[in-house]
Amino acid sequence: MSTEKHMGRNGSKRPGVAAMLIAAALLGACAGVDETVGEPRISLREVQLTELEFNRQRFQLDFDITNPNPFPLPVRAVSYGVKLDGHRFASGSTPAVFTVPASGDGGFAISVDLDLMRIAPELLFVVRESARREIPYTLEGKLEVDLPLAKPLRFEEAGLVRLFAAVR
Repeated sequence: MSTEKHMGRNGSKRPGVAAMLIAAALLGACAGVDETVGEPRISLREVQLTELEFNRQRFQLDFDITNPNPFPLPVRAVSYGVKLDGHRFASGSTPAVFTVPASGDGGFAISVDLDLMRIAPELLFVVRESARREIPYTLEGKLEVDLPLAKPLRFEEAGLVRLFAAVR
C-alpha cells in the first residue's frame, strides 16, 4: 500500500491539523464577540401612577439607558427587578424592541399592574411618602440583545426616584 493516499497536498501526513487550527481560531473569535459587548448603564428615572382602582394600580416605570459600546445596541427583551425603599416593588420580563445609539443614551418604559393591598401593603406607605420625597431604589436585570453570539447583558443600579401621580 502506498503512503501517498494518507498524505496531504504539501506532503504532510496530517492534513486535519490546518483545519483544526482554523476551527480553533474561529471559535476563539466567536467567544471574543461576547467579551467585547460592554454592559449598559440603566437607571430608573421616574415612577408614575397612571391608573388607580381599589384592587389594581398601574404604574409606568421610565428608564434611562447609556450604551458604552462604539456600535448600536439593539435590545429585544428586558428582564428586571425593582425594589423601592428595600421592598420588592415590581419584577418581570417583557419583550422590547429598541436600539440605543453607539456611545449614546436612550430610554424605555415598562407598564406594571399591581395590587398593592394584596401583594405588598407595606409599599402603600412608601408610595405615599414618595410624593413628598425621593425614595431609594435598587434595580437589577438583564437585556437580551440582537447581536450574534452575545449573551444577555446584566445591569444593576441604585439611586433615588420620586413617584408622580398621572392618574386618568
